[in-house]
Amino acid sequence: MGESQSASEEFEQHNSALNDDNDQGDQIVLPKLGMKFNNADDLFEFYISYSFKTGFSCKKRTCKRDHHGALNFVTYSCTKEGKNHSVSDSPVNLPPTQRTNCKAKISARLCEGEKWMISVFTLEHNHLNSPSKSRYLRGHKRINTATKKKVLVNDKAGIRMNKIYGALAVEGGGYESLPYNEKTLRNMVAREKKLELGEGDATALLNHFTNMQNRDPNFFYRMDIDETGCLKNVFWADNRCRESYKEFGEIFTFDTTYLTNKYEMPFAPFFGVNHHGQSILFGCGLLSNEEKETFAWLFRSWLDCMNKIAPQGIITDQYSSMKWVVERVFKDTKHRWCLWHIMKKIPEKLRRYENYLKIKCRMKKVVYDTQCPAEFEQHLSDMLQKYESLKQNKWFNKLYKEKHRWVPCFVKTTFWAGMSTTQRSESMNAFFDGYVHSRTSLKQFVEKFDNALRYKM
Repeated sequence: MGESQSASEEFEQHNSALNDDNDQGDQIVLPKLGMKFNNADDLFEFYISYSFKTGFSCKKRTCKRDHHGALNFVTYSCTKEGKNHSVSDSPVNLPPTQRTNCKAKISARLCEGEKWMISVFTLEHNHLNSPSKSRYLRGHKRINTATKKKVLVNDKAGIRMNKIYGALAVEGGGYESLPYNEKTLRNMVAREKKLELGEGDATALLNHFTNMQNRDPNFFYRMDIDETGCLKNVFWADNRCRESYKEFGEIFTFDTTYLTNKYEMPFAPFFGVNHHGQSILFGCGLLSNEEKETFAWLFRSWLDCMNKIAPQGIITDQYSSMKWVVERVFKDTKHRWCLWHIMKKIPEKLRRYENYLKIKCRMKKVVYDTQCPAEFEQHLSDMLQKYESLKQNKWFNKLYKEKHRWVPCFVKTTFWAGMSTTQRSESMNAFFDGYVHSRTSLKQFVEKFDNALRYKM
């Protein structure tokens, strides 16, 4: 036990190096049996830092979950683990990254106190490592959120990339200390800006929308293009969508969990329900990111398309940015969170509590069986008296503060067309899987999406 405590303390002393791209540190902290971490992500960050300093790249290899679906065992290994599988024995056709069946790895399990403890580790590699070349390995070309924002702001201000990279090197103690190079930064900026208008891509998409509008004067589209000619976001809705909204537009669901096409732009459909209980489309978009400014652009475009007529209610996932956007764009619209997604998180957030199964059952009864706010408050108070440890749970407390957005007895005063989740969006997304895939271009996506709608509707 003494060894595990000292190992944990040693790690904590160097923990700042794990979350900062610019501070890799000089001292190597070795993995030790019994070393504990707050969560699996901290453990992975530790192994990444260790691999960077010792000259190899690591990956997530295996994970196991309990019968509740919660993660309880992980293994991270060297990227040269395993053997290459090639159809040719010729050395000319071998893949660029050779696997050597390296056994170096680290495993950890979830123990008492919600801590992750190293249970197995192997430090020896069967190949040469080169700490001086770590920054060129794919697994170490990592850019944290703070650095990414700094680079994007400077790039938008017109500062040359070599100047930005030089400034980061000065802050980080030299170019050799940064886990990325200038090319990595340029690629990151290109991904964030997304699509250059060019023949066959965004220009073809524009031509397609123009042709659609020529055939259907009620076809609406909007393209968000920055000052450099890069396509950031797209929204479109045909006459069917606009007419459907006039008839059944009191409520819609919005969900961006579906990623499609080779540019990895989130697909953002607006769905409602008709008088037969069938899902109907009110418009859709492709987004460059899921930040609040992007959502605001999309919602304003959609509102312009629908002649400034806002819905009575909107159902979304529990996005941190969505609340801000809805309050500003749809000022008088009721905003409800997806109940299914919230209840699905119970095992992840509460399973480590004593009497978890009883807590889970009690919470479901409080949420689903209470008929009015007063009854909900009384049953919740009784629950917290019996399980006082829940009072310290941040996730639970946040949900309670926003109870008017998701608890059925609080939201039932508003008409929701029988919907309480965003699963209509997800079920419709599953339908379109047969028409689009990860390599579908922008123009192909819109065309195939329209064909799918014609078949579906």
